[in-house]
Amino acid sequence: MAERPEDLNLPNAVITRIIKEALPDGVNVSKEARRAISQAASIFVLYATSCANNFALKAKRKTLNAGDVMSAVEEMEFERFLQPLREALEAYKKGQKGKKEATEQKRKDKEKKITDENDKSRDEEEDEQEGENEEEEDDVEN
Repeated sequence: MAERPEDLNLPNAVITRIIKEALPDGVNVSKEARRAISQAASIFVLYATSCANNFALKAKRKTLNAGDVMSAVEEMEFERFLQPLREALEAYKKGQKGKKEATEQKRKDKEKKITDENDKSRDEEEDEQEGENEEEEDDVEN
């Protein structure tokens, strides 16, 4: 764990990007305001994590899960964010499932390609052997 609260701040680039996406074009944010938002975001993350950890501990688990985070958000009285959070989590799960399926398909395609190449090599070897056998038979007949 970090020794100082300053060590827990989110990266400035991330904070700046979030701020720009949240505000309309043409709105400027001072350096001081960005710093304050960054510190507030870090405090929020720490508080949400602490609350979620309490739910995990009550359930005698050491691992936080999405349900713990949902319960923490509700306990912190941010209910209006629960539905968007659920939707984002569902989208994340679908994306992960899609990645897993794509990886599995690539693996199957690779295996099929290797099998097809092996079959082709085997067929070529058999054709060569048949050709040699035919030459031997022709030699025997002559």
